[in-house]
Amino acid sequence: MPAIESNKPRIVVISYRGLSRLVRSLIPDYEDRVQFTVIDKIFDDAADIAQRLVAEDSVDVFLSAGANGAYLKDTFGTPVVRVPVTGVDLMRAMLKARKLSDHVAVVTYREPNSELEEIKDLVNLEIEQRCYTTLDGAKEAFRELARLGFDVIVGSSLIVDLAEGEGLIGVLAYSRNSVRQSIEDAIEIAHIRSTEEQRAERINTILSHLNEGVVAVDNEQRILLVNPAMEVLTGLSAEDAQGKYLNELAPQLNLGDTVKYDRWDLERVENINKKTVVINRIPIRTNGSVSGAVLTVQDAKAISRVDRNIRSRNRRMKFSAHYDFSQITGESVAIESARDLCRQYADTEATVLLTGETGTGKELFAQGIHNASRRSKAPFVAVNCAAIPDTLLESELFGYEEGAFTGSRKGGQTGLFEMAHTGTIFLDEIVEMPITLQTRLLRVLQEKIISPLGGDPVPVDIRVVAATNRNLKEAIADGSLREDLYYRLNILQVRLPPLRERGDDVLLLTRQLLRQKLDGVGCEREIEPMVQLVSPYLSQYTWPGNVRELENVVERLAVLYAAPEFSLKNAKHQLHSLVPEFFTVANNSGDANSETDALKDFVQHSEQRHIREILDDCRGNVSEAARRLGLSRTTLWRKLRTYENPAMH
Repeated sequence: MPAIESNKPRIVVISYRGLSRLVRSLIPDYEDRVQFTVIDKIFDDAADIAQRLVAEDSVDVFLSAGANGAYLKDTFGTPVVRVPVTGVDLMRAMLKARKLSDHVAVVTYREPNSELEEIKDLVNLEIEQRCYTTLDGAKEAFRELARLGFDVIVGSSLIVDLAEGEGLIGVLAYSRNSVRQSIEDAIEIAHIRSTEEQRAERINTILSHLNEGVVAVDNEQRILLVNPAMEVLTGLSAEDAQGKYLNELAPQLNLGDTVKYDRWDLERVENINKKTVVINRIPIRTNGSVSGAVLTVQDAKAISRVDRNIRSRNRRMKFSAHYDFSQITGESVAIESARDLCRQYADTEATVLLTGETGTGKELFAQGIHNASRRSKAPFVAVNCAAIPDTLLESELFGYEEGAFTGSRKGGQTGLFEMAHTGTIFLDEIVEMPITLQTRLLRVLQEKIISPLGGDPVPVDIRVVAATNRNLKEAIADGSLREDLYYRLNILQVRLPPLRERGDDVLLLTRQLLRQKLDGVGCEREIEPMVQLVSPYLSQYTWPGNVRELENVVERLAVLYAAPEFSLKNAKHQLHSLVPEFFTVANNSGDANSETDALKDFVQHSEQRHIREILDDCRGNVSEAARRLGLSRTTLWRKLRTYENPAMH
């Protein structure tokens, strides 16, 4: 057999002598486009050769006719182009036969030619038609026709040869034009098949590399495709499953409703072979109707791992500082001094300790120090030591190796200290860190080495910025802060001033915050009327919650000011109910001390009521309440004890 050229369609012609001669006569016209193989065989011999060619993948399209063509089409999945006998071909053959005899018979395979009756009248011939399915049946037909006086037989090349063997005259029904058109059709089919095979190969390559299991079925749930991942997840064998019914092989994967009702069924959690999986059932539509369905299966554990990885990546992406010193609003001497001092400290590598009341902006200054330092391009990791439960804080800070403890994540977890490598770690509310962890922190500060749970020591290059709103001397005295850790932290200390010491900064901040709040709700009103209205109260109030409290008050003012019915005439009356703390001092008579005491009593009473409400809402959970209040647990416990025993205050 000639070598097959891969860049040309491979057309194998299986026919008998007459048709083979026609094909060979046309081959020179196609030599540059087609790789031909012509085989003169019939029935079983033809089938044996065709089977071998298919097994060797040496054929794209079979070209045949008559009985051979029908046999190949019924037996193999490879495309078969059958050379037709057209009405023109039949007319031409009849005119040729009429020159030889007035009695002409047409013998066809399986079915009679439907155009013959019309041709009879045109050619003025007595024509008899016979069909056959076997060689013996064809020979018997010839003998019967001969007895009836028909001596010319029109048919395929096989019929012509057999007729001549019986002493009759044979006329070939095929024409060069029909053969040429069949070759063109075969070339087109070969090109289409090649394109489809390439597409299928790409799809199979993609499916074979998916971790997601995929099975495709036709509209009767016959399996068309099973990828390797599906074999692993469900135990279905692709080779054994091909062509079988999915609902019989794996009833739990039934796609009956999907195919019948064109129904999508997505993200359904099921158990298969003792595995928890996520299943999607999707109908396949062709020309507007459902022609099959696809079922995908994902291991739920794999989805969980991906989810953890995404969250871990997002977690790392959050480790950046968004603020610098230019974004810290304030022109007072107190805030300028703190800002200048932090700028100087940013140029060093020493540990910085930020102290100050709650709400004075300790994390903003920590971010400013980081962004003004040589580490500005590296991670900034902020940790609130009071917000993380004691049982988790150690693993969060130092990380752990896989299997370090029961319930540990597969693959382990990188600690926050290690994530801050080459950058800055901000330890807020440092005094709330358990004493046992303070000991480990002291070693990190001294040696710059961390030890993950269950792992080996890891050197880290980090700068530490710590912060607290506690009195550190008192914390040492009551045992909540190690004295040696205090001296390790208290290298460069910056006290952040409370809002009551910042003078006109209150008005600057109010203008900035009020504009932001109004812009957020789409209100374009000028802010000065409201600022002028509340400025006396802003200056007199002592702001125990500092900037955080100011933000809350401005939020209330913005809601009032943005209301369509707002009127400056009624504003002061509305302020009494909206910001009652502004009027506590003004409505009390007496000297300055009595006004201060009244204010303190009001603030304490309001604070106590607010804390009790939050505790009730958290069902007595002190840790959750502290988190929502923005306080440390120690501070919250201290306040609760004070409320229970006012004499302790």
